[in-house]
Amino acid sequence: MPQHVYHLSHIDLDGYSCQFLTTRCFKKIECYNANYGPEVTARLEEIVKKIEQDQFIASSDIEALILVTDLNLTTKEANWLEREAMRIGAKIQLLDHHATGASAAERFAWYTLDTSRSATLITYEWLQKHYGFDKENHLSAIVQAVNAVDIWLNKDPLFEYGKVMLGMISGAREVNRILFPKQDRAFKLFMIEEAKKRVDTPDAPITLDDDLHQIKKRFFKQEKNNTKDNLVANYVTDLLTAEKQRLTIHYRDYKGILGYNVGNASIIGNNCMVQNPEYDFYMDVNFRGNFSLRSNNKMDVSEMAAQIGNGGGHPNASGGKIENYKDSFVYADVRKFIQNYINEKTGS
Repeated sequence: MPQHVYHLSHIDLDGYSCQFLTTRCFKKIECYNANYGPEVTARLEEIVKKIEQDQFIASSDIEALILVTDLNLTTKEANWLEREAMRIGAKIQLLDHHATGASAAERFAWYTLDTSRSATLITYEWLQKHYGFDKENHLSAIVQAVNAVDIWLNKDPLFEYGKVMLGMISGAREVNRILFPKQDRAFKLFMIEEAKKRVDTPDAPITLDDDLHQIKKRFFKQEKNNTKDNLVANYVTDLLTAEKQRLTIHYRDYKGILGYNVGNASIIGNNCMVQNPEYDFYMDVNFRGNFSLRSNNKMDVSEMAAQIGNGGGHPNASGGKIENYKDSFVYADVRKFIQNYINEKTGS
């Protein structure tokens, strides 16, 4: 029975680099990412549900491995995960380097904690030991760079390269990870792959820094070249269009597409309205509850902004702020909150 890996990792360079390795090692793997706090529990619950769905579709148990990297669990979270894993017949392996997980590491055999190395290096050596991964050590240099910057080995020869990679990932905000997690992850893993290609070049940190703009453009370019902003806008618009059923909201008798923390509403919102003429408005809300509205002569969004957010603007471009906005790292919850809020404001 082939192993199916469900890999949860952190949202920084170290976390994504762990997935850069595992996606090269395992044929059947699904990746998830979380920041610390309640999102960890939410993603673990998502993984458990996905394993149950996969078991149902396969009409049998599957050899599931829940792999957690670069995230420490509380004892409560670890207890819950172990109970759920036993219930669904899954194995667990956690690979981390944060000292805050020490108490949980003492209690669970599957909890590997080593504060002397980055999670990427721990994961790399674990894959080599148990799966014969990268026997030729082709990836050792990029792993060294990540390790050097993550645990701040500033005398390491690849430390400066790791610094460029650190900013490369932390600054990669072109695709919202809550709204489009797979595409955001693909973008970041693509950049790590491009960094791997340059790690052994002369003046590697400068080379990577100089090339980053073109690396990003290469990921987003579809048919014709354009400015990076336009390439990103077209890419995100296509994602919004492909997912529009999941993103649909209503205001009175009007139908709209709801984005979350997408940004660049002037270009993306207008593109979205042109590509989807059956929709009347585009709305993008950020994590603070501020929103932007766009239309293409289908409705007066300034009236909508005034009614739901004490806002205003122009008939085709307006904005405002939602009262007592409740943010979430689960898009479906954001959409539900916004729709209920609109319904309350309009008496729908």
